[in-house]
Amino acid sequence: MVNFFSICKSLLHGAVKLVGMTTQEVEIEPGTILNFWLPTQTTNNKPAVVFLHGFGFNGILTWQFQVLAFAKTYSVYVPDFLFFGGSITDRPERTVEFQSECMGKALRKLGVERCTLVGLSYGGTVALKIAEMYPDLVESVVVTCSVMALTDSVSNAALHRVGFSSWVDYLLPETAERVKTLLDVASYSFPRLPEFIYKEILEKMFNHRKERTELLKALVISDQQFTIPRYQQKVYILWGENDLIYDMETAWNLKEQVGEKATLLAIEKAGHLVNLERPFVYNKHLKRILAALTEEQKCHYN
Repeated sequence: MVNFFSICKSLLHGAVKLVGMTTQEVEIEPGTILNFWLPTQTTNNKPAVVFLHGFGFNGILTWQFQVLAFAKTYSVYVPDFLFFGGSITDRPERTVEFQSECMGKALRKLGVERCTLVGLSYGGTVALKIAEMYPDLVESVVVTCSVMALTDSVSNAALHRVGFSSWVDYLLPETAERVKTLLDVASYSFPRLPEFIYKEILEKMFNHRKERTELLKALVISDQQFTIPRYQQKVYILWGENDLIYDMETAWNLKEQVGEKATLLAIEKAGHLVNLERPFVYNKHLKRILAALTEEQKCHYN
């Protein structure tokens, strides 16, 4: 039987290659490898933009519409986090700090000197941590439907809104019906798909279940553990107005935490997966943000 999901994946990979992207494995250390989509030609003066995915899908599936829209203008990098796509480690660490450390080291190995990070959900949390850990690497951050840290209080409120007792139950579905629920909760109005596609998504996208469970458990920290960092970079907050997981109150709290360096924009009729639900509107806002940042950098260096 033909696997519809595999066909779509092959077509997407072909389209991404047509806009000048290729794949590369980056060895951080023996046993720890990150998989990247990155420019075929990296010897140019285009600003570097790194797209960091959420906990549902890998990098290229999450950011497909953005890659196709921005790869000609920017040096676009799309990594897979550890235990997503082709990224693996034999190290026991599962924290956001370890993901961030690996990502920072990988970008350095790829020759990236300065970049803008664009992070969705889990990817936004990692992006903010990278900005904190590597201020000389990160020029600015665009955070979409995310938090600085998933504290107990934020986690409990979000789980209450989505109607699940734990993130493992929600983000690591075990049936096709639960995959459908995951997508329905994460979107404002997700199109209904045939059941066989949900089954294929379940089979292809939710491997490394043990390690991902450990990632989720390490993601939630106590309120007492969290202290608000002070960022040197500008932080743009781009949100789905109808996000059920991280609602607009969460967005405003994040803006307040970041302080005067933060700008908040909300996209109506969009949920947690705003970049997939309303890609043209999302890309329009992101294009303006990146263009403004590029102009500021030119003025700074001139």
